[in-house]
Amino acid sequence: MIKLIGIFVSLLLVFGWGTPVMAQSQPPITQEQLKQGDEWANQAFAATNQGDFATAETYWTKIIEQFPTNAGAWSNRGNSRVSQNKLQEAIADYNKAIELAPNVTDPYLNRGAALEGMGKWDDAIADYNHVLELDPNDAMAYNNRGNAKAGLGKWDLAIVDYKKSNEIAPNFAFARANYALALYETGQKEQAIREMRNIVRKYPKFADMRAALTAAYWVNGEQGEAESNWVAAYGLDSRYKDIDWVKNIRRWPPSMASALDKFLKLQ
Repeated sequence: MIKLIGIFVSLLLVFGWGTPVMAQSQPPITQEQLKQGDEWANQAFAATNQGDFATAETYWTKIIEQFPTNAGAWSNRGNSRVSQNKLQEAIADYNKAIELAPNVTDPYLNRGAALEGMGKWDDAIADYNHVLELDPNDAMAYNNRGNAKAGLGKWDLAIVDYKKSNEIAPNFAFARANYALALYETGQKEQAIREMRNIVRKYPKFADMRAALTAAYWVNGEQGEAESNWVAAYGLDSRYKDIDWVKNIRRWPPSMASALDKFLKLQ
């Protein structure tokens, strides 16, 4: 499945729209309708990849109007709405997707991310717990649950979830990054920096960890290393210059965000 990074650090999943399941009272689906649905879905994914979430929402709405019992369309429209910060509307879409497909994990995971965006950490954790009941090896659910626990300030518990996510999916870079950031927040700074360096060695274009190393090196007095990593980080993703974005959208831990703020202000 395609992974989308929404406006939050927690991740959203695209729910494949597939062949719609229709109620018995509805007329059979024609091949022409299915072809049109596929075209709309492809256009929605293309718009999403271009960051045009409003257009993606329009296409998912067309699919929902044509195939109202397709859970994937409801969940994916929810993703497009989350990415526009239309959180209440997104949650309504995820609720419908869950009603239509109660044993599929994606809508619960996506609803949890939307709930995080509203600061409803405990509700988000409940959704991630349900995902793990359905699939105990869902690495993304562990990562997102760690994020929600971090939202509650429970960094030690978040570390446990990030570590479990990384054990299940060693190439899940964001779980490793969140683990490193949480280590830094709990005072395990040498281990955190070592983990960040290892991540950058494997993923040299990972802006998040380049920016994190910038911050960590700067407060350690390693100005050259900080500047070097910042050139890479800023070139890859200029949003890291906006400390409000770092704190409230990317949701870095307080100590890490503070370190980056000191670098940006050359303190």
